[in-house]
Amino acid sequence: MKLLVRNLSRSTTEQEIRILFSAHGGVTECTLVLDQATGKSKGFAFVAMPNEAEAKKAIKALHETRIGSNRIRVKISK
Repeated sequence: MKLLVRNLSRSTTEQEIRILFSAHGGVTECTLVLDQATGKSKGFAFVAMPNEAEAKKAIKALHETRIGSNRIRVKISK
């Protein structure tokens, strides 16, 4: 299941996101979206979790939690 993580701090790294979601299950892919011109984060990422139950658990646990000064939003990517 592919998840969309929004409202990330511009300083959040792909590794930090992977660690955060790995606490709730297996992560096969983590992609932080970067601005091509500046190479800086656009503030959102995609996380792929192969187990649907673990992905739903991660959504429930992480949606609206604070990472740094930002309250992240997590939902199923469409």
